Amino acid sequence: MSSPMTGGRAAGPEIRIRRATGADARALTRMVRTSGAYDGHYASVVAGLTVGRDYIEARCVHVAVGADGARLGFYGLLTDTAELDLLFVADRAQGLGIGRLLIAHMATEARRHGLDSVRVVSHPPAEGFYRAMGAERTGTAPPNPPAVAWPRPELRFRIPAAL
Repeated sequence: MSSPMTGGRAAGPEIRIRRATGADARALTRMVRTSGAYDGHYASVVAGLTVGRDYIEARCVHVAVGADGARLGFYGLLTDTAELDLLFVADRAQGLGIGRLLIAHMATEARRHGLDSVRVVSHPPAEGFYRAMGAERTGTAPPNPPAVAWPRPELRFRIPAAL
């Protein structure tokens, strides 16, 4: 299997990643707010989070879509601070390789923007995913009450230079 940072396992030819538009805002917000990864203890983090048109238009936001046009996942890359701000995969699309595809795409975009690494402050249960995708643990981000009352893993993806 190839490295996640160089493409990894493809989620399938029917999946494509495109630049998000303002028309995606409601669907992406719904994906965030209904994410099973944020049930219970973690619900406060996403309760009021909105992925609005202004967010999408001001940032490097890409969405994975299926052949039927369904939005299966997305990420938001902050190119000015070299940070992966958001990455979500729809609950119904978990386990299909969408996350791997989004990380590979994010790395390509980061390289295109001249970044040599990308920081991630992870949702604690997602740390294993990021590490499996090649991120290295670099520390711990402190709590940020009231929404985030717990420390979070801080990781970094190294972005290899183009071959």
